[in-house]
Amino acid sequence: MTPISAGRASTAGAAGQVVPGPGYVSKTDMVAALIREQIITGELAAGEQLRQRDLAQRFQVSQTPVREALRRLESEGLVIGDTHRGFTVVGPDDGPVEENFQIRAALESLGASLAARKIDAAGIARLKELNEQMRALRDDDPRYAGLNREFHFTVYEYARSPLLLSLMRLLWASLHGGPKVARTHAESARQHDAILTALAAGDPAAAAAGTYQHIMGVERAH
Repeated sequence: MTPISAGRASTAGAAGQVVPGPGYVSKTDMVAALIREQIITGELAAGEQLRQRDLAQRFQVSQTPVREALRRLESEGLVIGDTHRGFTVVGPDDGPVEENFQIRAALESLGASLAARKIDAAGIARLKELNEQMRALRDDDPRYAGLNREFHFTVYEYARSPLLLSLMRLLWASLHGGPKVARTHAESARQHDAILTALAAGDPAAAAAGTYQHIMGVERAH
């Protein structure tokens, strides 16, 4: 089974044109997924103005699906629309971020519990590979965020719950660039080790408990 890396949704042709991919029924769906992903990864920064014409040119579509996609993202709380300025990426707010961490801890603990019942040897091997790559990085290495995102979304994928996966994409998007915590990469890798041990042992309770502590047992870095 090939895991979905951080919910990547983009498909593009040779010239960067949006090409229909599996599971997407319209250009609006695809454009919304692409913009959502760029907000999640921080490629579109908080406060950045989103010009419909520029986005339409980037994705090689008309402005209509871009406008519809931005309205959808506004309903998700990722962008805000203004009559004069158009759409802007929403900036993080400490209160909702803390609430989102609590929701994420509950949902991801459930995901780890489900994954412990279903994950296979290939999934465990992939998670170990990602964790070792993270362990080897310096604390200021920008590659860590992408590897960490892939680690967690691999767990979500092996939970084999499309609803859970969709909810986690929205939560990570609300955290603008992914969760940020004040701990070293080495400490995160050690906590991942505990989660991996529980997953490999097929222990849902231990996987859920380790995951909850991993998310909630640290100081947030805003």
